[in-house]
Amino acid sequence: QVQLVESGGGLVQAGGSLRLSCAASGRTFSSYAMGWFRQAPGKEREFVAALWWSTGSTVYADSVKGRFTISRDNAKNTVYLQMNSLKPEDTAVYSCAAALTARGSVDRSYAYDYWGQGTQVTVSS
Repeated sequence: QVQLVESGGGLVQAGGSLRLSCAASGRTFSSYAMGWFRQAPGKEREFVAALWWSTGSTVYADSVKGRFTISRDNAKNTVYLQMNSLKPEDTAVYSCAAALTARGSVDRSYAYDYWGQGTQVTVSS
């Protein structure tokens, strides 16, 4: 089993920044990819960003490209999501996820095996 624990959410004004963390623990952790998704009230879960663990390559949703950065700390088994220039429409519960194998496109929920509990991000206007 793999446990994912997010932290770093909160309330911020538009234009501000937050950094989310996702710490992985449990079995010897080795993932194919890590992703961040978000879900706003009344909306479907949507892809935000993903990182391929072995190469560090990244991919982003168009809505966050240039504002958000996903990164990793291998030694800590932790993935980060640095969010800058936040907008009210970024308000959502943000969840990290781990894909242990390459069984789907990393921008799709079904590709992931484990999920964190989520952390609330609220951006005020």
